[in-house]
Order: sequence, then C-alpha cells, then structure tokens
Amino acid sequence: MTTNVSDDIKKNINGSLIIGVLLIVLGIVAIALPSFSTIFAETWFALILISSGFAKLVYATETRDQGGFVWKLLLSGLYIATGIMLFVYPFNGILTLTLLLGSFLLTEGVFELILAFRLRPQQNWTWVLGNGIITLILGAMIWFQFPFNAPWLIGTLVGVSILFTGVSRVGLSLNARSALNQSEALNS
Repeated sequence: MTTNVSDDIKKNINGSLIIGVLLIVLGIVAIALPSFSTIFAETWFALILISSGFAKLVYATETRDQGGFVWKLLLSGLYIATGIMLFVYPFNGILTLTLLLGSFLLTEGVFELILAFRLRPQQNWTWVLGNGIITLILGAMIWFQFPFNAPWLIGTLVGVSILFTGVSRVGLSLNARSALNQSEALNS
C-alpha cells in the first residue's frame, strides 16, 4: 500500500516538474518573440470569446423555454462581436488587453503573496513569494508604460510571468522530491 502511494506521489512530482520545465521553455520563447507573442495572445483571446459566444448561443437555444432567452442571446452576441472586433481591429484589441493584463497581473501578484505567506512554514516558500513580487512588478510596469510599447509589452511580460511561474514550479517540485526521498530514507 505504501509503495503505491509513494509511486503516485512521485508521478505527481515528476509531472509537476515537467510542466515547470515546459513553462520555462515557453516563457523564453515568448520573451524572444514578443511581437509574435502579443499577436498570439490577442488572437487566442479572440478565439476564446468567439467560441464562448457560440457555446452561449447553443445554450440559449436549448434553454429558450426556461426564460431569459433574449438576455442569453444578447450575451452570446456580445461575446461573438467582441471576439470579431479583436480580429478586425487587432491594435485596439492589444491596447485593451494590455490594460486587462496589467490588472490581472496586479491581482495575481497579490494572490501569490497571500499564498506565499500561507505556505511560509514549508521549505522554499520563498519561490512563491518571489513569483508574487515579480508578478506585481510586471503588472505595475504595464500600467506605467501604457500605451507606449503595448505591441511588444504583452508578449514580453507574459513570457516573463510564464518563465517565473515555471521556475517556481520547478523549485517546489524539487523540494517535494527531496522531502519524499528523505521520508523514504527514514522509513527504510
């Protein structure tokens, strides 16, 4: 029984480590190609909005006899129209997404700091603290430099955030692996 639990934990740790390394690689690519990363993020967001809009449209038609059909229809139209606008006017979309990203990173940074202090009794909790501080700084950089450099700023900052998230995940995974190995050595 103990071996199976230990094997499952090792699989989870290894999976987390692989994801961390993948995030590091993706972060480096995003930083190296910031204009491409910015357009990719803007296009991806447009696709998500359009897909969500059509999903809401299907839901509206399937539940039209349950009330609120017109509001559901209007909401789906809003999603679809916003996604199409991002495709038609990509520069305006990039400006808007820049402000949204700045707000998101500021909020994420605060949540990461709260998480770090909750993890404080654990070893290497400072990885999460560092991630929160870097994320807060990135969010502030967006707000202070807006709208200048917006075409490349999103890609660069998203890349840095992804990179530090990957580094944080790798650090925590290596710490968990070390703790598991120590636990197994004590139990042997």
